[in-house]
Amino acid sequence: MSEPGSLIRSRTGRSAAPNFHSFVINELGLGIVTGKFPAGSILPRDAELMDMYGVSRTVLREALKTLEAKGMVEARPKVGTRVAPKNRWAYFDQQVLLWLFEGGFDANLTAHFFSIRRLIEGEAVRLACRNRTADQVRTMYYWVQQMSISRGVSESFALANLELHQIFLTASQNPLMRAALGVVEFTLAAAMPKGEFTDGTSPYYETSILTQRALAHAVETGDDTGARDHLLRILELEEASASANLA
Repeated sequence: MSEPGSLIRSRTGRSAAPNFHSFVINELGLGIVTGKFPAGSILPRDAELMDMYGVSRTVLREALKTLEAKGMVEARPKVGTRVAPKNRWAYFDQQVLLWLFEGGFDANLTAHFFSIRRLIEGEAVRLACRNRTADQVRTMYYWVQQMSISRGVSESFALANLELHQIFLTASQNPLMRAALGVVEFTLAAAMPKGEFTDGTSPYYETSILTQRALAHAVETGDDTGARDHLLRILELEEASASANLA
């Protein structure tokens, strides 16, 4: 199972190596999102997959059950295991998001994630303005400060950014908001400035820090209109950075 931060770390080549049990799950999942096993196709038979990945039947069957739970495959009696249509995949699942990212995300998919994030986080910060606690407010400013310290170190900056937005989702007091954290991370990983700005000179860093601080202040003071406006500016900045990375 992929943990929060996996996508961001994979951007700098530090994704954790899968253990033996998860190896076949990752190989099959990545094979599906990259089109090695296209949607609608039938996966090779068990014996062939066991030989391909060097795993036992038990490990293989558990991997297929995991993929089925994520909406990526479906077992058909007398037919085999079919790769499910893309519209059935569990796109909010952290592991599915990691496979999509490692498989090479495209502009359309990235735009869809930013669109969903506008809807979900827009409501999250509105609710956070009403429901935030004093401890959450202190933690917001802490992560903004960590972003400031980390400018120029893209991975640390993005991880601090992720922690900040996790607080916004949690402060909404809507437990379902937390399920969108993987979508937030996907967009942050896509927006990470490229290596030429290692000295922190990219305007992305300074603008993001100033706007995130303004967002935290709006949540602290209960200014839901201001909070949404600051959030939209942050997402506009991040989407522009992601688009530049894809160019």
